[in-house]
Amino acid sequence: MLLWTVVLFFVPCVGKMVRLNLQAWPNPVFEGDILTLQCQGMRNTALSQVKFFKDGKFLQFSVDNNSLLLGTATVKDSGQYTCTGHVKYNLFMTREGSGTTLVQVQELFLPPVLSAIPSPEPHEGSPVTLRCQTKLHPQRSSLQLFFSFHKERHVLQDRGLHPELCIPEAQEGDSGLYGCEVAPEGGQVQKQSPQLEIRVWVPVSPPLLTLSPGPTRLTVGDMVELLCEAQRGSPPILYSFYLNGKILGNHSAPHGGATSLLFPVTSEQDAGNYSCEAENSVSKESSAPKTLSLDGPLVLSTPISNWLVPLLPASLLGVMVIAAALLGYFRPWRKTGPLPSQNLPPAPGGEQHPLYAEVHYQNEKDEGVIYASVCTNSKSEARPAESTSREEDSSIIYAEVKRPQLCEVPVKRPTMRSRTYKDPLGDREEVFYY
Repeated sequence: MLLWTVVLFFVPCVGKMVRLNLQAWPNPVFEGDILTLQCQGMRNTALSQVKFFKDGKFLQFSVDNNSLLLGTATVKDSGQYTCTGHVKYNLFMTREGSGTTLVQVQELFLPPVLSAIPSPEPHEGSPVTLRCQTKLHPQRSSLQLFFSFHKERHVLQDRGLHPELCIPEAQEGDSGLYGCEVAPEGGQVQKQSPQLEIRVWVPVSPPLLTLSPGPTRLTVGDMVELLCEAQRGSPPILYSFYLNGKILGNHSAPHGGATSLLFPVTSEQDAGNYSCEAENSVSKESSAPKTLSLDGPLVLSTPISNWLVPLLPASLLGVMVIAAALLGYFRPWRKTGPLPSQNLPPAPGGEQHPLYAEVHYQNEKDEGVIYASVCTNSKSEARPAESTSREEDSSIIYAEVKRPQLCEVPVKRPTMRSRTYKDPLGDREEVFYY
């Protein structure tokens, strides 16, 4: 009994003395190296049923192999590794564990970065250089690297020794997404750069201006559309429209193409020379002018508001009524009945009193109206001027006669209107013919 008690206490003590050791090689380990883990007992104690763990998570179980081949090392293989296994000591088996082994996989070279010199937005025709930049680890500085360039999955240079790619004259077709790839000799590690967008700016071509409908024989009220388009040029493009050099408005085409300006013809001021201008971040170009002419009735240069149009007929009718009222009020009264007879005293020697007449011929704008004035005296010719009285009668006849035009044919006799009033020189009667 005493012997078994001694053995039971001895075995645990011996078990606590047995420990496992986990090793990783190569050390240091770089990207592309073959990483291997080995779990060993103290004093080369035999192990069985070995388990490997990374950051506390189970990786692999081996019955009789105490090594683990992880393959080509990457940065993701970095972490804290441990192992456990059964240790045989004489007739007893016990599970032991190793301490923690830190594995740090170092980068062989930095991830590449692609840049464009002088700018990723060159103008058409200018040179641009693509440069793929990286850096080797100081402990592996003698390693040879190879560079590849591609554009949207199309290989431009495959595994070259030079880290630059030159485009001597950039064209619009060179725009797109570019990338580069770096790999060491043997190709165990390959790293790609983030994509870089190259945008070649193309200057705008002289725009083409189109008038719809045609530029001639337009009338007031027609709708006119000005269409301006530059066949080439990097968007966005700003289009401006001009009439006789004065700007009418502008529109932007974010994705290129044409733009238009629509307006109605309101007056003769809408006629003239129209042109348009296209502009982007590279250049500015103008179109050839187009002349718009009007044919037909014109209106005032100041447009009439739409709400005034229905009031025009009523306004014209009101003006006509007022004009008729004023004409009726100021026209001379018509005298009814026959004209009073004139008893002219006989002149000396038995001659009649002479009649005094004035005839005035107007110009053609007065429609050929003839005015005549005839005066007769009913009193003595030797009457002194100072004894003239307002109560003495005299007669003055005014006649208004329209001469017919060459193309007119008179259809009726003129109507007579007259009135008689007192005059210092005798009785006068005023007669109107119309």
